Amino acid sequence: MTTCHDMQNDVDTQVRPTKPASFLACEAEKSVPSPAEPSVDFPVSVVLPAGGTGERTGLQTPKQFCYLLGRPLISYAIQAFERLPWVQNIVVVVAKENMEPMTDIVQRFQHRKVRAVPGGSTRHRSIYEGLCSLDWEPTERPKVVIIHDAVRPFVEEELVRKIAVEADKHGAAGAIRPLVSTVIATTPDSFLDHSLERAKYRASEMPQGFKYDAILQAYQRCTEFDLEFGTECLHLALQYCGINARLIEGPPALWKVTYKRDLAAAESIVKDSLSRSACIITDGSSQATTLAEELQKAVATMEMKLDIILDLDGNLGRCPVQEWNFIQVSINRSDLAAVRPICAALEASDRALLHPLVVVWVCLSTAVEPSVTVPEPEAFMDLASTAKLRNVFLYGIQLRLCTDSARWQRALSKLAEMTSTLIRDRSPVLVGQVLRA
Repeated sequence: MTTCHDMQNDVDTQVRPTKPASFLACEAEKSVPSPAEPSVDFPVSVVLPAGGTGERTGLQTPKQFCYLLGRPLISYAIQAFERLPWVQNIVVVVAKENMEPMTDIVQRFQHRKVRAVPGGSTRHRSIYEGLCSLDWEPTERPKVVIIHDAVRPFVEEELVRKIAVEADKHGAAGAIRPLVSTVIATTPDSFLDHSLERAKYRASEMPQGFKYDAILQAYQRCTEFDLEFGTECLHLALQYCGINARLIEGPPALWKVTYKRDLAAAESIVKDSLSRSACIITDGSSQATTLAEELQKAVATMEMKLDIILDLDGNLGRCPVQEWNFIQVSINRSDLAAVRPICAALEASDRALLHPLVVVWVCLSTAVEPSVTVPEPEAFMDLASTAKLRNVFLYGIQLRLCTDSARWQRALSKLAEMTSTLIRDRSPVLVGQVLRA
């Protein structure tokens, strides 16, 4: 009798999150637990098995190495843990042939806590290799180890903290989610045998946490059959160490990138998370400030928050650390000197290391002849092309002041929609283009 028991692989029918995960919100901020949350005051390491071939995506490149907005999927998973100050190191276990590409990713995106090690022929063998690598240096030996999938990039800090604390307390802890589909058992000739009562069961998810010595011992004691065909780490801890794991319900954002369509969904989530806010920079003039305030009101209906900064003058210190989007407002100016300082400051910073930054140059013309305030196309394209090499996407929007109130409101609405779309889509094709609102 064949039983459909692998609940962990039920991801293809899971409901994808309708709201972006909050994993990007704290990437540039230090982790500080609230008074109600227990702090993690013991050494924690992370093992990310990333040796899969990604056959179900139908792509030649394993899905963990597929790029989202110029950055491989595995880098997002790494960053989710690397930003946590209480995580001391991260071991990424990859196939031997992918050791060099993984090393290049670590260096290119400046992942400082990561070490790549070659894995085995199965998931459990690769996890075992990762666990053994943590025992190489006595100073790096953790008290708790978190095991997570390299293709689950949207893991939130609060859940990881709970997993670590509960694993330290009970020996093991794991994330779960309600089952979406009913689990059934079939007969050998493919007829229904019976179904399980869905309310009694949960899907086993990642991350999972363990006392390091316990899970290492479980892998050392398990059988060759376990290493070859097993997939559930919590089961090994129970069967070979008698540890009954504490189960914690996780958020919908725990879903796993499994199929090609999931890559598009993951990129959409990243884009949504990056486009929630922007800094609008003015030259300090009353006209620029008025336009900024009107644009601020217009985009509020699009779930985007704008912070107005008067005359930034290339000083990024006045912008929020985690900001990825910038709108430069210029009045009757078409010379590139109006936008060069912000581009130069962003290129010189490390803000664009992990995500492409967006600069939208809004040129408002109050002159009778608007042509005098139109940016020179070739010069603007050259500036944008140079900025793009440093992962800064520069776009232009031309706007003409209108004395008719109704027409001006329509122009403002169009400006807000265009600005929001440019920030949301982050299209490389439109970089260097000057659009008209």
